[in-house]
Amino acid sequence: MVILEFLQTFLSNAAILVGLMALVGLLALKKPFEEVVSGTIKSILGFLILGAGAGVVVGSIVPLGNLFTTVLNIPNSALPVNEVFTSIVNQSLGREIALVFLFAFILNIILARITPFKYIWLTGHHTLFIATLTTGMLSVMPVFAGQTWLMILVATLISGFMMTFMPALSMPFMKKITGTDGFAMGHFGITTYALSGFLGQFVGDPEDSTEDMNFPDWIGFMKEPLVAMGSVMLLIYVIVGLLSGSAQASAELNRFWVVGAFIQSLTFAGGIAIILLGVRTVLAEIVPAFRGIAEKIVPNAKPALDCPVVFPYAPNAVLLGYLMSIVGGLVAMLLQLVTNGALGGVILPSMIIHFFVGGTAGVFGNSTGGRKGAILGGFLNGLIFTLLAGLTYTSFGGLNPDWAGASFGDTDFGVLGNILSFVGNLFK
Repeated sequence: MVILEFLQTFLSNAAILVGLMALVGLLALKKPFEEVVSGTIKSILGFLILGAGAGVVVGSIVPLGNLFTTVLNIPNSALPVNEVFTSIVNQSLGREIALVFLFAFILNIILARITPFKYIWLTGHHTLFIATLTTGMLSVMPVFAGQTWLMILVATLISGFMMTFMPALSMPFMKKITGTDGFAMGHFGITTYALSGFLGQFVGDPEDSTEDMNFPDWIGFMKEPLVAMGSVMLLIYVIVGLLSGSAQASAELNRFWVVGAFIQSLTFAGGIAIILLGVRTVLAEIVPAFRGIAEKIVPNAKPALDCPVVFPYAPNAVLLGYLMSIVGGLVAMLLQLVTNGALGGVILPSMIIHFFVGGTAGVFGNSTGGRKGAILGGFLNGLIFTLLAGLTYTSFGGLNPDWAGASFGDTDFGVLGNILSFVGNLFK
């Protein structure tokens, strides 16, 4: 168990995992010792910088999510947070999840070696999430009662397949976004990413890009993406703060809550700047290093990386996708309310998922449909992930009452969770 826990901790750290892959690739290329050390450390540093930026962004939008919850004040609702569900299930299935995590990672490499899908999944925390989802839902199916190793085998096959196949759906659009096929998407929101890219072509023109938007002279400062992000976040914070009331806003932000809103908004923009630096650092090292893996271990291998890797290619699309995802999520939430349980639980706006998944969907939509594609992509993401999260929330609570109140949020988890729930009901 100690060894398993060590491996799970080691491999679930994206920075270490990416550094390990860079090390293997550089050794396979027979690079000089100093280049191996430098490339490995820079790869780790890049992901640490990226993670630090993500942490800053999350910290700056958590108060906004809390204020949204106060404004909406909906009883018996849920806020989908992957980490919460993961921590709950690991309390009872930690050993099984650790094994699925390890075996799924190995299976991903094997499948990349023997199939046309040459993608190696390097987003460690999402490997942990998919292992938790599959293990947790399979564990409460009667067919696996007393069949622990069979459950681990099936969970491994599902997780390894998802980690290998899903990045392939992103590649046609990743080429349009980045201009290269050097890396794929390794984040389980690919359902809406691919859908956004596919539908974008029917609603807009990629030449009408979000990055070419013209602003009037009096708001010319909005041409700078980081300034635009900070300004828009400040506007949202002020509106939600006014709706929630000064007392609640002061409790979340500051005694003088407008000052707190101002600081959090610019902190958000600063976090984006850190993410962009981390992305540039890691791509400069990991993509060349992967040539070694491609040449020696898995021919034509490509890394599947976390969603912020596309942010530098269309920062305005990230912002537009984020805002439209919130709109789509609110529409879905209203549908859940008026249908009185027919669409599952009521899901409150998760600012973290709206930003990271919605923003990425905006980038994918922009790649094929310009600003209209980004608008559609973000809106569809908010709508779809909220509806799916509502259904999985009901499924988790129904399968095991101890999990009531916890749900995954990203769209691929919603799709897989509902499929497993349907299968589980067949075997009751």
